[in-house]
Amino acid sequence: MSSPPPLIATPHDNRARSLSFVNRIYRMRIVGTGLYMLPIASVLMEQVQPPAWIWAALIINGLIWPHIAWWLARRAEQPLRQEFGNLIADTALAGAWIALMHVSLVPTIIIVSILSADRIAAGGLRLLKKTLIAIVAGFVLTWTCLGYPFQPESSLRTIAACFPFLFIYGVSLSYVTHQLARQIARQNRELERLSRLDPALGLPNRRYFEDRAQHAMSLFKRTGQHASLLLIDVDHFKSINDRYGHAVGDAVLQAVASTLARAVRDIDLAARYGGDEFAVLLAATEAKSALEIGERIRQQVEKLTFEGNPELRCSISIGSAQLQSSHSMLRDWIADADSAMYRAKQHGRNQAMSV
Repeated sequence: MSSPPPLIATPHDNRARSLSFVNRIYRMRIVGTGLYMLPIASVLMEQVQPPAWIWAALIINGLIWPHIAWWLARRAEQPLRQEFGNLIADTALAGAWIALMHVSLVPTIIIVSILSADRIAAGGLRLLKKTLIAIVAGFVLTWTCLGYPFQPESSLRTIAACFPFLFIYGVSLSYVTHQLARQIARQNRELERLSRLDPALGLPNRRYFEDRAQHAMSLFKRTGQHASLLLIDVDHFKSINDRYGHAVGDAVLQAVASTLARAVRDIDLAARYGGDEFAVLLAATEAKSALEIGERIRQQVEKLTFEGNPELRCSISIGSAQLQSSHSMLRDWIADADSAMYRAKQHGRNQAMSV
């Protein structure tokens, strides 16, 4: 039986996730800065001969800065921190461009709105707060240097130039957010699956078993559908550990777990109950059939062999109990199966007995 994946993230895993975030922002930055050049360029063309350095700065910001930001983040010791710094730098530059557009109203509103939505998606309200501070700082500093120019009117051409940025970037942001939501949903499902498993054996754990057994009791009370459970204990397990070592003891438990997993139906549940004890929930199964299943499992375990220790044999004691109307609580049902299991041990072990 293969071991489950490690549940603790390594530094390599953390860096890989950080770089994945950096790459995602890189693609969005290429789209965003490339498209928001259009309304800025439209406004600049309506001004009286803006200096060449402004055009050069626009080209650098729109076409070169995304690659510089990506390079800085990837080579940083902490890529995530650097990328958040890049995002704040983006917004400071946007504030400067708002001033250089002389506060042309339509592109200003669209740029601030899109950047705010983007920052909320990337880092929540905390990043939004820093974003707004950076926009204001970039704007005030540049606007002051320019002498407070104010021309809020936006031409039809400038308004039209805003549409590609508004539509394409908005749709791209929605798509990326949707993909992330799907990824988170998949991860949550995987975490839920792992929370149900015993990490050593890969079988469902006691908590999940008891949840399913409780559901079987509820179903029995509503519909009368029978159910039985088996409690299973590995005979002389401590002696096996003491004589052969814990590695062989673990191999015995894994072999028993694999046998149980193969022996039950899809509607049943085999679980590790604790230590060297296992439990099996048999849906729609009465006492006689449950005991037959237990005996079949016992025989299969008895035939197990272990590489490197050909003389080692393993046996189990099984207690079976059918769900009864007298079982008001789950512990009553489990207590009956437990009592049957201990009677099996008292009668020489390596057998299955029912209440």
